Amino acid sequence: MNNAKLEVLTPHNSQLIIIDHQPQMAFGVQSIDRQTLKNNVVGLAKAAKAFDIPTIITTVETDSFSGKTYPEILDVFPDHPILERTSMNSWDDQKVRDALAANGRKKIIVAGLWTEVCNTTFALCAMLEGEYEIYMVADASGGTSKDAHDFAMQRMVQAGVVPVTWQQVLLEWQRDWKNRETYDAVMKIVTEHSGAYGMGVDYAYTMVHKAAARNQGQNEVLAPVAAPIR
Repeated sequence: MNNAKLEVLTPHNSQLIIIDHQPQMAFGVQSIDRQTLKNNVVGLAKAAKAFDIPTIITTVETDSFSGKTYPEILDVFPDHPILERTSMNSWDDQKVRDALAANGRKKIIVAGLWTEVCNTTFALCAMLEGEYEIYMVADASGGTSKDAHDFAMQRMVQAGVVPVTWQQVLLEWQRDWKNRETYDAVMKIVTEHSGAYGMGVDYAYTMVHKAAARNQGQNEVLAPVAAPIR
């Protein structure tokens, strides 16, 4: 069956675009807790770095309205250029088109704000005019309401966009735990960004496998001392 969407995401067939993860855009997000949103997109960025995924960071009206990209993302990619735009649709900026083409990969993973505007218009145009496949990271994107996000996702899915989550992308890139060259980086991302899963990894490492805790200090543990009970 000749269906490119049946191919799993790999470190060799995909690229990432981070669209407008800027403070003013995040202020308007109501579809997901904003701290969770930030955690997820930073985790996704770290995953892209760990697997050497070509990554584009693009922003809109940084100085006049939206503010700068989250510093946590910029710290992951300290040498990356920021592709500034005036257009809501990233596809309408030639720098973005050129960067996507230069990466030479047809599977584009998208995390952006807002889902119903910047993500949707980019996805539709990139598929129609650029013949790209779009993988929309639902939990690293946000809309101005739950309905705005959900119906935008539905519209994109109906048009052929593949919905994914950030951790799904991370683990799809890893694919097999025997891939030791990325194992430690993946575990670090998981413990820092994957909530209960990460807590479970910490527990297993320290309590079952007796590994050292991840904290950098040397905290002395004081033994219990029973106080008098009256």
